[in-house]
This record gives sequence, structure tokens and C-alpha cells, in this order.
Amino acid sequence: MRSAISVVGVCAFLVCGSAVLPSSLQAQSAKATPLILEKNEGERRVWRPVEGLKQTPNLFILKVDPRNGGSAHLVFGTEDVPPGEGIETHRHPGSDEILFLQNGLARVHLGDKVRDVHGGATVFIPVGTWISVDNTGKEPLHLLFVFSAPGFEEFMRAESVREGQKAVPLTKAEDAAIVAKHAHAVIYKEP
Repeated sequence: MRSAISVVGVCAFLVCGSAVLPSSLQAQSAKATPLILEKNEGERRVWRPVEGLKQTPNLFILKVDPRNGGSAHLVFGTEDVPPGEGIETHRHPGSDEILFLQNGLARVHLGDKVRDVHGGATVFIPVGTWISVDNTGKEPLHLLFVFSAPGFEEFMRAESVREGQKAVPLTKAEDAAIVAKHAHAVIYKEP
């Protein structure tokens, strides 16, 4: 299952310090809107299944990105991965990613490493590194994801619908066209 990764718990990040930003970054930052979101708030979306593949239409939430809060620099969201499902092998050519597993058990394939991890695990995925995650536990994994640059969230929108809309399956041709269009943000490994 294609997944971003999600958190269904309250997570807080505190960043302290000061820096002088270049004027181009100051202008981009001025366009951003501060947000305070509860765990279930944000742009709630459901993955559309791809014809011929067994997939559950999982919910994910885009919380901060260029459309939500106006961040020009990062993407943050949450997702649940049901037992027995996972995130298929892929890599991101344009951004680093951090996954945080809030609960459960998972098998993570990262580059040439494989490791079984528990709730509380953090996975850092440098740009271009192959990653897959399998939920090996008996409960949904509550995950969060952070990308160092926007891009992948537009692929996520193209392969999903807003919660409450019918998740009509994508044909294999539609899926292939979306994957090709967003190759700058994600590349999936052929099975």
C-alpha cells in the first residue's frame, strides 16, 4: 500500500534558537500562516486503491505543506497503516524524510538494512534512499511523516480523495500516469 505515514496522537515540536534568513527565505516565510491543529485536524484524505491490487482505502492527514499553512520548506502529516499492510518500496529524489512510529510493531527496510522496530522508533530516510515499512503487529500503526521539501504531497493528493468522497479505484494506466508525472518527488520500485 502506498502510504505517507501518520500520527494519530498529539505530537509537538519545539525549535529554539535564532538565525538571520536570506531575504528570499524571509519573503517565503512571510507568506506562511501559523497553525495549531488537533490530532484529527488538517486535510483529511483517503488513498484510492489501484485496480488489481489488494488495498484498504487508508486515511491520511496533510497538516502542513504549501497549501496548508503555506510552508515553502517542509511537509508534515499523519497516517494509519492497518495490520498486515505497509508502505511499498520507494525513494524520494528531492527530499529527506523522517518517519516516526507512535505505536505498534513494524519491519523497516531502509537501503540495505532491515530492522524490526517498536512504537517510538524514528526512521531517517536521506534523499534517494529506498524505504519500505510493513506493519507486523496486530493494531494499526499510527505514524507521522516529515519531508524536508514539498513535492510528495501533490502525488498523495493525485492518488487520493478527500475523506467522505467515494474512493474510486485508479486503473493501472491512471496510476502509471500519476507516478510518471510525480517522478521528481517519488519513485516506486518495480515488483
